[in-house]
Amino acid sequence: MTTVFAAFEHTAAAHGGKPFLEFPSHRKRFTYGEAFERVADVAARYRSRGYGRGHRVALQLENRPEFPLHFLALNSLGVSVVPLNPDYRAAELEYVLGHSEACLLVDGAMLGQGFDPPSAPPPGAARECALLYTSGTTGKPKGCLLSDFYFLNVGRRYLDEGGMCAVRHGEERLITPLPFFHMNALAVSTTAMILAAGCVVQLDRFHPKTWWREVADSRATIVHYLGVMPAILMSLSPSELDRAQGVKFGYGANANPKDHAAFEERFGFPLIEAWAMTETGGGAIIAASSEPRHVGTRCFGFCKEDLELQIEPSGELLVRQRGADPRRGFFSGYLKDERATEEAWRDGWFHTGDAVRRGPDGALHFVDRLKNIIRRAGENIAALEVEAALAGHPAVGQVAVIAVPDPVRDEEVMACVVLKEKTSLGRDTAISIQDWCLERLAYFKAPGHVAFLESLPTTATNKVQKARLADFAVNAADSFDLRERKKRTAAKSV
Repeated sequence: MTTVFAAFEHTAAAHGGKPFLEFPSHRKRFTYGEAFERVADVAARYRSRGYGRGHRVALQLENRPEFPLHFLALNSLGVSVVPLNPDYRAAELEYVLGHSEACLLVDGAMLGQGFDPPSAPPPGAARECALLYTSGTTGKPKGCLLSDFYFLNVGRRYLDEGGMCAVRHGEERLITPLPFFHMNALAVSTTAMILAAGCVVQLDRFHPKTWWREVADSRATIVHYLGVMPAILMSLSPSELDRAQGVKFGYGANANPKDHAAFEERFGFPLIEAWAMTETGGGAIIAASSEPRHVGTRCFGFCKEDLELQIEPSGELLVRQRGADPRRGFFSGYLKDERATEEAWRDGWFHTGDAVRRGPDGALHFVDRLKNIIRRAGENIAALEVEAALAGHPAVGQVAVIAVPDPVRDEEVMACVVLKEKTSLGRDTAISIQDWCLERLAYFKAPGHVAFLESLPTTATNKVQKARLADFAVNAADSFDLRERKKRTAAKSV
């Protein structure tokens, strides 16, 4: 099998009556056989209009049944899909459509209507499965070229993980709220379940109040989670639904360390913290799927035998495949940006931009994105660590930590806080937040500035857009300069 559609066709032929796709919010469900018929019908419509190998079609379909059906139909014809964030504004949409040279945009309004004839594909167009754009939180998004091998390899890599992530062929039901324009939902969840004859239960989005009911009703055995989900679910009142489910494991990344053990104790299944990027795919995916998992430390497991890694003095993680093809399973490059591709692969290693540390036993622990490292007076401060500490303050609803310029110390820590209801925006609250951090972390990590905001700008996958945040947090009306209160004190004896 060399394409995602070929894998789907194989599974549909062998397990046509097994459930494949369920969309609770749309009240739609398809067996493999039913989905195969729908896919064939959609593919015939595309084929009749001249779409084929070398073309790109943009899909702006949210998490709805048509997305995977169109994806598989286009894949069967050799057409690459360009999944689009439904929240794109006009300028963002214009950029991605122009940059990708997609010859068709399919959205909710166009379903069921005729397709315009495409232009001829470029000569010698290479086989391409999808073009996924990065979030663009710090600039223009880059288009990651992904092959069919990328998709099939990441699916197989997921199924081969084993340990606490053991997947039974033909039996698993994977529920996920992640968006289809995200590598996890489109490449990992969907492809892995196709290869394992499993069922994808795709939610439109994460609904905290109904989450456990949706999990129980779907009979899910696997949960895929966003980093913010465990903390939100832990904040809900205890319910009889807490353990009214048969989930074997959750799979995700960046759960707050303080919630990790408590979540597993309350809900009865492990959260498997994993690391990967759109660029690395299955070529470098690492998961804490067996003990020791070092729960509560941001551990994401140990280096696999087929993977080589280095940790630079800066803390940056470098990865590559062992053997003659170091890029095996990775993305094929950034579209129209060979310079950025080669920069990412300089000196024969893929530079991840993530800071990690290696524990005494060799376990890998995530620190933060290098761009989120604040450099204050010679000290490197992980914004993620400060955010985790501040999240426990009783008045803090949401928090993001960024760097702001400082004339003496190069950079200073700023905490951008969305307060819980009925909390004062005054200086006393800001001091309370700073003191909370001073009691838990070294003094230099505490925020020197605290800004109160009504909301934090986020992407559709709940990543805070820190580039945007810095633009208005510094000049926020309710911003307090507390730098004079940050003083080195003697360490307390234990």
